[in-house]
Amino acid sequence: MDGDGAPDRGFAEALDARALADLRAAGVRRTWPAGAVLFREGDRADRVLVLESGTVKVVTTSSGGVEHILALRTAGAVLGELAVADGGPRSATAVATTPVEALAVPAARFRTFLTDHPAATLELLTIAIGRLRAADRQRAEFGSTDTITRLVRTLRDLARSHGRTVDGGIRLDLLSQDDLAALCGSSREAVSRSLGTLRAAGLVATGRRSVTILDIDGIDAWEV
Repeated sequence: MDGDGAPDRGFAEALDARALADLRAAGVRRTWPAGAVLFREGDRADRVLVLESGTVKVVTTSSGGVEHILALRTAGAVLGELAVADGGPRSATAVATTPVEALAVPAARFRTFLTDHPAATLELLTIAIGRLRAADRQRAEFGSTDTITRLVRTLRDLARSHGRTVDGGIRLDLLSQDDLAALCGSSREAVSRSLGTLRAAGLVATGRRSVTILDIDGIDAWEV
Protein backbone atom coordinates (compact mmCIF):
# COMPACT_ATOMS: atom_id res chain seq x y z
CA MET A 1 0.00 0.00 0.00
CA ASP A 2 1.44 3.42 -0.86
CA GLY A 3 0.27 4.56 2.57
CA ASP A 4 -2.52 4.03 5.03
CA GLY A 5 -3.20 4.12 8.70
CA ALA A 6 -0.96 4.07 11.73
CA PRO A 7 2.81 4.43 12.06
CA ASP A 8 4.80 1.58 10.49
CA ARG A 9 7.15 -0.69 12.28
CA GLY A 10 10.49 0.11 10.64
CA PHE A 11 11.13 -2.03 7.57
CA ALA A 12 14.87 -1.40 7.39
CA GLU A 13 15.36 -2.00 11.12
CA ALA A 14 13.70 -5.43 10.81
CA LEU A 15 16.23 -6.71 8.25
CA ASP A 16 19.28 -8.72 9.16
CA ALA A 17 22.73 -7.35 8.35
CA ARG A 18 23.09 -9.17 5.01
CA ALA A 19 19.63 -8.19 3.80
CA LEU A 20 20.18 -4.58 4.82
CA ALA A 21 23.50 -4.48 2.97
CA ASP A 22 21.88 -5.96 -0.15
CA LEU A 23 19.02 -3.46 0.03
CA ARG A 24 21.44 -0.54 0.27
CA ALA A 25 23.49 -1.91 -2.61
CA ALA A 26 20.35 -2.11 -4.76
CA GLY A 27 19.37 1.52 -4.26
CA VAL A 28 20.60 5.08 -4.50
CA ARG A 29 20.27 7.69 -1.76
CA ARG A 30 18.22 10.72 -2.75
CA THR A 31 17.21 13.89 -0.96
CA TRP A 32 14.16 16.14 -1.26
CA PRO A 33 13.47 19.54 0.30
CA ALA A 34 10.39 20.17 2.41
CA GLY A 35 7.33 20.48 0.18
CA ALA A 36 8.72 18.31 -2.61
CA VAL A 37 6.61 15.53 -4.13
CA LEU A 38 8.36 12.16 -3.95
CA PHE A 39 5.77 10.53 -6.22
CA ARG A 40 2.22 11.27 -7.34
CA GLU A 41 -1.04 9.36 -7.26
CA GLY A 42 -1.54 7.67 -10.63
CA ASP A 43 2.16 7.63 -11.52
CA ARG A 44 3.82 4.47 -12.81
CA ALA A 45 5.46 2.68 -9.88
CA ASP A 46 9.12 2.52 -10.91
CA ARG A 47 10.80 2.43 -7.48
CA VAL A 48 10.39 1.81 -3.77
CA LEU A 49 11.52 4.38 -1.21
CA VAL A 50 12.91 3.50 2.21
CA LEU A 51 12.97 6.63 4.37
CA GLU A 52 16.22 7.32 6.18
CA SER A 53 15.38 10.72 7.66
CA GLY A 54 12.58 13.27 7.62
CA THR A 55 8.80 13.00 7.50
CA VAL A 56 6.51 12.33 4.55
CA LYS A 57 2.75 12.72 4.40
CA VAL A 58 0.87 10.29 2.21
CA VAL A 59 -2.22 11.85 0.68
CA THR A 60 -4.97 11.11 -1.79
CA THR A 61 -7.26 13.62 -3.49
CA SER A 62 -11.00 13.14 -3.91
CA SER A 63 -12.85 13.81 -7.15
CA GLY A 64 -13.91 17.13 -5.61
CA GLY A 65 -10.28 18.14 -5.09
CA VAL A 66 -10.23 17.61 -1.32
CA GLU A 67 -6.93 16.29 0.05
CA HIS A 68 -7.09 13.45 2.55
CA ILE A 69 -4.01 12.53 4.59
CA LEU A 70 -3.72 8.77 4.84
CA ALA A 71 -0.61 8.64 7.01
CA LEU A 72 2.61 10.27 8.12
CA ARG A 73 5.76 8.25 7.56
CA THR A 74 9.17 8.69 9.21
CA ALA A 75 12.62 7.07 9.15
CA GLY A 76 12.55 3.34 8.52
CA ALA A 77 9.22 3.33 6.71
CA VAL A 78 8.84 1.89 3.22
CA LEU A 79 6.81 3.71 0.58
CA GLY A 80 5.37 2.51 -2.70
CA GLU A 81 6.05 -1.18 -2.25
CA LEU A 82 2.63 -2.57 -3.17
CA ALA A 83 2.35 -0.64 -6.41
CA VAL A 84 5.76 -2.04 -7.34
CA ALA A 85 4.68 -5.54 -6.35
CA ASP A 86 1.45 -5.62 -8.37
CA GLY A 87 2.51 -3.35 -11.23
CA GLY A 88 -0.39 -0.95 -10.69
CA PRO A 89 -0.20 2.86 -10.56
CA ARG A 90 0.54 4.77 -7.38
CA SER A 91 -2.51 4.83 -5.11
CA ALA A 92 -1.45 8.00 -3.28
CA THR A 93 0.90 10.99 -3.39
CA ALA A 94 3.92 11.28 -1.06
CA VAL A 95 4.95 14.79 -0.01
CA ALA A 96 7.99 15.72 2.11
CA THR A 97 6.89 17.77 5.13
CA THR A 98 10.54 18.19 6.19
CA PRO A 99 13.79 17.70 4.29
CA VAL A 100 13.88 14.00 3.45
CA GLU A 101 16.58 11.47 2.66
CA ALA A 102 15.57 8.07 1.31
CA LEU A 103 16.97 5.03 -0.38
CA ALA A 104 15.40 4.75 -3.85
CA VAL A 105 15.36 1.16 -5.09
CA PRO A 106 14.30 0.51 -8.72
CA ALA A 107 11.27 -1.77 -8.99
CA ALA A 108 13.07 -4.68 -10.69
CA ARG A 109 15.89 -4.62 -8.16
CA PHE A 110 13.44 -4.51 -5.26
CA ARG A 111 11.59 -7.55 -6.58
CA THR A 112 14.90 -9.40 -6.91
CA PHE A 113 15.79 -8.36 -3.37
CA LEU A 114 12.52 -9.83 -2.06
CA THR A 115 13.14 -13.08 -3.96
CA ASP A 116 16.59 -13.35 -2.39
CA HIS A 117 15.35 -12.45 1.11
CA PRO A 118 12.05 -14.18 2.00
CA ALA A 119 12.14 -12.76 5.53
CA ALA A 120 11.96 -9.26 4.04
CA THR A 121 8.87 -10.29 2.06
CA LEU A 122 7.27 -11.53 5.28
CA GLU A 123 8.13 -8.23 6.96
CA LEU A 124 6.44 -6.30 4.14
CA LEU A 125 3.38 -8.52 4.53
CA THR A 126 3.32 -7.78 8.26
CA ILE A 127 3.53 -4.05 7.56
CA ALA A 128 0.74 -4.24 4.97
CA ILE A 129 -1.52 -6.15 7.35
CA GLY A 130 -0.85 -3.58 10.07
CA ARG A 131 -1.80 -0.77 7.71
CA LEU A 132 -5.01 -2.54 6.66
CA ARG A 133 -5.98 -3.17 10.28
CA ALA A 134 -5.33 0.47 11.12
CA ALA A 135 -7.37 1.64 8.13
CA ASP A 136 -10.28 -0.63 9.12
CA ARG A 137 -10.15 0.65 12.69
CA GLN A 138 -10.03 4.23 11.45
CA ARG A 139 -13.09 3.75 9.22
CA ALA A 140 -15.01 2.23 12.13
CA GLU A 141 -14.06 5.13 14.39
CA PHE A 142 -15.06 7.71 11.80
CA GLY A 143 -18.57 6.28 11.80
CA SER A 144 -18.99 5.80 15.54
CA THR A 145 -17.12 8.56 17.40
CA ASP A 146 -17.28 12.34 17.48
CA THR A 147 -14.59 14.75 16.36
CA ILE A 148 -12.99 15.45 19.72
CA THR A 149 -12.58 11.76 20.47
CA ARG A 150 -10.97 11.13 17.08
CA LEU A 151 -8.76 14.19 17.51
CA VAL A 152 -7.57 13.03 20.94
CA ARG A 153 -6.73 9.58 19.55
CA THR A 154 -4.91 11.16 16.60
CA LEU A 155 -2.87 13.42 18.88
CA ARG A 156 -2.07 10.47 21.14
CA ASP A 157 -0.80 8.40 18.20
CA LEU A 158 1.18 11.29 16.72
CA ALA A 159 2.78 12.10 20.08
CA ARG A 160 4.16 8.59 20.26
CA SER A 161 5.33 8.36 16.67
CA HIS A 162 6.25 11.94 15.72
CA GLY A 163 6.35 13.97 18.94
CA ARG A 164 9.34 16.08 20.01
CA THR A 165 9.89 16.58 23.72
CA VAL A 166 10.11 20.27 24.65
CA ASP A 167 9.90 22.21 27.87
CA GLY A 168 6.35 21.79 29.07
CA GLY A 169 5.17 19.03 26.78
CA ILE A 170 5.34 17.10 23.52
CA ARG A 171 5.35 19.18 20.35
CA LEU A 172 3.90 18.11 17.02
CA ASP A 173 5.34 20.29 14.27
CA LEU A 174 4.27 20.90 10.68
CA LEU A 175 0.62 20.10 11.31
CA SER A 176 -2.02 22.61 10.30
CA GLN A 177 -5.63 22.34 11.39
CA ASP A 178 -6.42 21.21 7.85
CA ASP A 179 -3.89 18.38 8.30
CA LEU A 180 -5.43 17.36 11.62
CA ALA A 181 -8.90 17.49 10.10
CA ALA A 182 -7.80 15.18 7.29
CA LEU A 183 -6.12 12.78 9.70
CA CYS A 184 -9.17 12.44 11.95
CA GLY A 185 -11.84 12.59 9.24
CA SER A 186 -13.54 15.83 10.29
CA SER A 187 -13.99 19.36 9.04
CA ARG A 188 -11.48 22.08 9.88
CA GLU A 189 -14.16 23.94 11.81
CA ALA A 190 -14.96 20.90 13.98
CA VAL A 191 -11.27 20.33 14.69
CA SER A 192 -10.81 24.00 15.58
CA ARG A 193 -13.67 23.78 18.10
CA SER A 194 -12.26 20.57 19.55
CA LEU A 195 -8.80 22.10 19.92
CA GLY A 196 -10.45 25.00 21.75
CA THR A 197 -12.01 22.54 24.19
CA LEU A 198 -8.67 20.83 24.77
CA ARG A 199 -6.94 24.18 25.24
CA ALA A 200 -9.54 25.22 27.80
CA ALA A 201 -8.93 21.96 29.66
CA GLY A 202 -5.19 22.72 29.78
CA LEU A 203 -4.30 19.69 27.67
CA VAL A 204 -2.82 21.38 24.58
CA ALA A 205 -1.41 24.62 23.28
CA THR A 206 -1.52 25.54 19.61
CA GLY A 207 0.71 27.58 17.37
CA ARG A 208 1.17 28.14 13.66
CA ARG A 209 1.33 24.63 12.19
CA SER A 210 2.04 23.07 15.58
CA VAL A 211 0.29 21.52 18.56
CA THR A 212 1.97 21.01 21.92
CA ILE A 213 0.50 18.40 24.21
CA LEU A 214 0.84 19.82 27.71
CA ASP A 215 -0.64 16.87 29.58
CA ILE A 216 -0.10 13.51 27.89
CA ASP A 217 -1.69 11.68 30.83
CA GLY A 218 -4.79 13.83 30.41
CA ILE A 219 -4.84 13.04 26.69
CA ASP A 220 -4.42 9.32 27.43
CA ALA A 221 -7.27 9.43 29.94
CA TRP A 222 -9.65 11.57 27.85
CA GLU A 223 -13.21 10.28 27.75
CA VAL A 224 -16.30 12.03 26.45
